[in-house]
Amino acid sequence: MFEFPQTDEPIPADGPNVIPAATVVIFRQSRTGGAPELLMLQRAKEMRFAGNATVFPGGRVDPADRDLAKALLPEVPIERAAAKIAGIRETLEETGLMIAVRTPVSPKEAAAARVMLLKDGRLAPVLDHFGWELATDSLTLYAHWCPIWERAFDTRFFIHDLGTGSVDVEVDATENTRLFWTSAADTLAMAGRGEIKIIFPTRRNLERLAQFNSYDEVLEDIARHPVRRINGITIDHDGEKWLMLPEDAGYPVLGEPLSSVRRS
Repeated sequence: MFEFPQTDEPIPADGPNVIPAATVVIFRQSRTGGAPELLMLQRAKEMRFAGNATVFPGGRVDPADRDLAKALLPEVPIERAAAKIAGIRETLEETGLMIAVRTPVSPKEAAAARVMLLKDGRLAPVLDHFGWELATDSLTLYAHWCPIWERAFDTRFFIHDLGTGSVDVEVDATENTRLFWTSAADTLAMAGRGEIKIIFPTRRNLERLAQFNSYDEVLEDIARHPVRRINGITIDHDGEKWLMLPEDAGYPVLGEPLSSVRRS
């Protein structure tokens, strides 16, 4: 049986041919004093992966992300470093939000940076043009999911706290059709009412995040559950097939009937 390597290592050549990817769960303070809000986006229905689903910002790791990671983060394992760069780049591309920069970024600068990124596709020229220095330590590895099948996304989830309640974002109107801020619990409630659709990984991570009332509590949860690659396994339960997660990975809901699972 194939065994996953550690989270900072690539899938070996004898494993499935997977696609490295990154997702960023972006927190901001609630304007009403409640649980922190998360940035969610609704993908266009035409998208091959998770079409019409509501997800966190993110996407695949590009070769240019690896090149920039090697230059800026030589002390960080390359798989994690490249995923951080990809998460920052994808967030700017999809939402117009420039995260993990050491100096404040104005909405006007972020908008101009996004235009430049969409034309070139690489984050490095954007950083050079604006003189920005990344603060990648502000992205904390939260989870790592990788199904064992060909062309699956080998996705590292990061969390990032904006530390503010007022943030300008704008949907890209190509891959995504809507952006909104809401708590993890409210996102789940919206899905329960049929207002949005969420895929299996998003649902499980929202359930986990909904347990906590602050970003610091989420960090404490990460400390209790060291990150490793996980994948769902199918089991028989009372004559029905269920997709389940490991019991010790920090998730309060471990699975659901396979018949109700949306994975892409």
